[in-house]
Amino acid sequence: MSLYIGTAGWSYPHWNGVVYPKSNAPGSHPLEIVSRYLGLIEINSSFYQFLKPELVKLWIKKVAGRPNFLFTAKLHQRFTHARVLEEAEVAAFKEGLRPLLKSGRMGALLMQFPWSFRFTAENQDFFIRLRRTFHEFPLAAEMRHSSWMTEEAVGTFLDYKVAFCNIDQPEYTRAMPPTSLLTSGIGYVRLHGRNPANALGAYGRDAQYSGRLRQHDYLYNEGELAAWQKRIEQITRFAERTFVVFNNDAGGKSFVNALQLQAMMTGVRGTAPRDLRRKYPVELAPFDPAYAEQQCLFPAA
Repeated sequence: MSLYIGTAGWSYPHWNGVVYPKSNAPGSHPLEIVSRYLGLIEINSSFYQFLKPELVKLWIKKVAGRPNFLFTAKLHQRFTHARVLEEAEVAAFKEGLRPLLKSGRMGALLMQFPWSFRFTAENQDFFIRLRRTFHEFPLAAEMRHSSWMTEEAVGTFLDYKVAFCNIDQPEYTRAMPPTSLLTSGIGYVRLHGRNPANALGAYGRDAQYSGRLRQHDYLYNEGELAAWQKRIEQITRFAERTFVVFNNDAGGKSFVNALQLQAMMTGVRGTAPRDLRRKYPVELAPFDPAYAEQQCLFPAA
């Protein structure tokens, strides 16, 4: 089973002292810490700025000790939201991600569309145009409006071999519900949390960074994760690779849930960063190194 579970982004100041030590050792990098525990990172900065190849090469170097670690990345909002496809900008964006392709670390490129991007003939044509523009990359698309669940819409994903991104999000008008669709060799799942304050742009919040932490402040419980486990198992049964990304980064909650789901899916429970275990002593109790020793010393009767 080629399953990769991780978080959306890793460069968060509010993770210092939670996921990362307050004072890192000289020369250490957050990606080195992430790659010890998880198998995937989704690059979210590529949605806001074009990446420099030199920086991407550095990221690849920092995970060199983890040969199975992969990256996914988000397509820049210039292409998905502003719908500008200037040749020079397209070339510049591709150049930034090329090191990932060459190194074999590129899992998928995610086209994330706003809730306002509904299934219409015009938007369908633009979707196909984007697919052709970035044909070099394994593509996935996140649709937040439920109109993309129609047979014709899903057929477009199938015809153009674009992975359907299954999402978990708060309920609101015509919001995409939880799904387990597979439309290419790639399975993709993004879990945004269910905080009612986070309507994923349905009411104009996409462009507002203020309140982001509050919107992304949600910790999935075991029952909610178990429901998604079943959907992900359906996807992995036929997918060549499956990527599961948690986007509830407030307080390091995405890291907690990624560790929990990873253990549930694989049956292998590793450890968790010390500071994170201190912040979430109940949720991460089984991820304490001493826990395994206790289970051996006191086996179940």
